[in-house]
Amino acid sequence: MGAGVSGLAADAQRGFGLKPGLDDVPESCISSIFMYLDPPEICKLASLSRAFRGASLADFVWETKLPSNYRYLVKKVLNQSPESLSKKETYARLCRPNRFDGGTKEVWLDKSSGKLCLSVSSKALKITGIDDRRYWNHIPTEESRFETVAYLQQIWWFELVGELEFEFPPGAYSLFFRLQLGKASKRFGRRVCNLDQVHGWNIKPVRFQLSTSNGQQASSECYLYEPGNWVHYHVGDFGIENSNSATKIKFSMMQIDCTHTKGGLCVDSVLIYPTEFRQRLK
Repeated sequence: MGAGVSGLAADAQRGFGLKPGLDDVPESCISSIFMYLDPPEICKLASLSRAFRGASLADFVWETKLPSNYRYLVKKVLNQSPESLSKKETYARLCRPNRFDGGTKEVWLDKSSGKLCLSVSSKALKITGIDDRRYWNHIPTEESRFETVAYLQQIWWFELVGELEFEFPPGAYSLFFRLQLGKASKRFGRRVCNLDQVHGWNIKPVRFQLSTSNGQQASSECYLYEPGNWVHYHVGDFGIENSNSATKIKFSMMQIDCTHTKGGLCVDSVLIYPTEFRQRLK
């Protein structure tokens, strides 16, 4: 019996009879599974063991999560060579808000899906009368990702025009204007919205338009609503088939009926989101 016990002890020292652990799973197998998981799931599982952590760093795993034009994005918005970053680091950096074009535009990837989102500041728009302080002012606010919005006091001819040239990954996209009737501020730590100058938006609808360099067009009309709240007004949708060339997008918003004035409007930005994300903006 003594010999049997000593034999079992020797087997245990050599690793026989021990239950396999997570570290015994080959990293290549784990990496293959990770290719079918979302990035947040991969990051969560990476904490289970050294093998899982090693598998979560594999370039071929993260390359499947990156958009097809990630090299263009790294060069344009990160100002780096794609080869200088690991694929996981590339994904993490692109998921942060990255500004470009003098800080007037911002692009980021949705953390869960890797889909591209883009925002254009009001300062990148051509706004009729923007240099005349009788009509417009740029006011600072914490409610804008660009820390400032264009505020309209009063005007007869209301027109905003913008354009963007960018290499989008293939997919369907929706374009929105982010607007608010009224001017928000903080008073005794609470948000208040001054609606005194809001007028004219219920008389005639505002017309929104967009067009792309490959011939797509969309337009919509609506009255501005919900004073005191930020609203995303849907302009239209467009599709991208080829990610190897830049698409030029022109967009506008106007209400040029000069029989009445309109005012009290905050213009924050223009948003371009994957069409499947539309519900997030409601």
